[in-house]
Amino acid sequence: MNLHDQFTAQWTRQFPRITAGQSGLLLAVSGGLDSVVLVDLVARSGFQFRIAHANFQLRGDESLRDEQFVRQLGTKYETDILVKRFDTLAFAERKKLSVQEAARELRYAWFREILRTGEFIVTAHHADDNIETVLMHFFRGTGIEGLAGIQPFRKASVLIRPLLPFRKSQLKEYADSRGLAWVEDSSNGSNKYTRNFFRNSLLPQLKEIFPQVEENILDNITRFGEAAGLYRQAVQEQLKKLVEEKDGEWHIPVLKWKQLPYLHTITWELIRPYHFTAAQVSEVIRLLDAGNGAYIASSSHRILRNRKWMIISPNAGVASRHILIEQNDRQVVFEKAELQLQIISGPPASIPDTQDQVFLDARNIRFPLLLRRFKTGDYFYPLGMQKKKKLSRFLIDLKLSRTAKEQVWVLESDKKILWVIGRRIDNRFRITDTTQQTLQISYRK
Repeated sequence: MNLHDQFTAQWTRQFPRITAGQSGLLLAVSGGLDSVVLVDLVARSGFQFRIAHANFQLRGDESLRDEQFVRQLGTKYETDILVKRFDTLAFAERKKLSVQEAARELRYAWFREILRTGEFIVTAHHADDNIETVLMHFFRGTGIEGLAGIQPFRKASVLIRPLLPFRKSQLKEYADSRGLAWVEDSSNGSNKYTRNFFRNSLLPQLKEIFPQVEENILDNITRFGEAAGLYRQAVQEQLKKLVEEKDGEWHIPVLKWKQLPYLHTITWELIRPYHFTAAQVSEVIRLLDAGNGAYIASSSHRILRNRKWMIISPNAGVASRHILIEQNDRQVVFEKAELQLQIISGPPASIPDTQDQVFLDARNIRFPLLLRRFKTGDYFYPLGMQKKKKLSRFLIDLKLSRTAKEQVWVLESDKKILWVIGRRIDNRFRITDTTQQTLQISYRK
């Protein structure tokens, strides 16, 4: 069976819902051997397709040569060509990424922008790419999921890789038999890129000792892929019993976490979605025996020890928000909550026993009011007390977690706290028999 017949049969098995005449394809084409073969196979299979070429402007005239070559492919196959040039080096420096990471991020962000409804992105990754990827994952320590290699298609994804079953040598043989031309990327010979080092140096040395190393890795990819499916099922069952979601946070009982079977493995799967690294697994496990308030952070989240619970929550913003409230304002919206304000004559007929609606003596209240997050050094006179108390101590007495404390807002007038929102008013602004005007404030999440 020739490569085109194998490609068609493989497509039918892997992507049965993506059919010629009904589905559009956006082909990612560099102009190299792999993507040229992809274009030819897709065209011969009768699909409607467009070609997208990302010019990363990393190789001077050679990058312009590649762009012009891909434009000629559009003419040859009578299809639309989309080209975008990127200042990849500037983007990499700005985002603190490697050049390879920057190019990948730019490329796929652009693909998502230009993708039409019902269209699929198609790349030319093949079996040799998968071998290199698995080796890189192994040395980086990405776990069993990484050893399963590149996937041809993921559920709910619009990205497909139909050439994964085929070796580079098969693609070369097909291109020669069809008289296809392609361009060579001179940077492929440089080992300054990680993938090139594996391709040009490590794999050839491994083959000297293990001649069948590439075939063995491909066989292992299949086995690891099946093992990864069973692994995911088992991990999800464990996490389902362990994690409770509460108001955008994830709470895990310390004792249950410590008693987990396969502690390191489940811990890694628990923290991985929140941008923690594999190197932090041991630190997180040590956190289970740390003191109250201890935490460890990733780029986006924190894991905090709060008494008998571990809490995973988004990192708090660096700057607190400040909102001015004028005398005529009747509604103030802030961070998924709102305040409603009203001035009424005299004292209220009754005061409900709730901290979501408060009544303050308006006599000494000066506008504008300031609504802000609580900060270190704040103090007030809690209702019923004649002495001031640090707000931090007040919150400790309430046994709030660190993350809950960071969500506390206060309302102040002339640098005096009127109300710790949803918690307690200041005794200096309480309603008395001599109150002539009342500021009524309702708080709603």
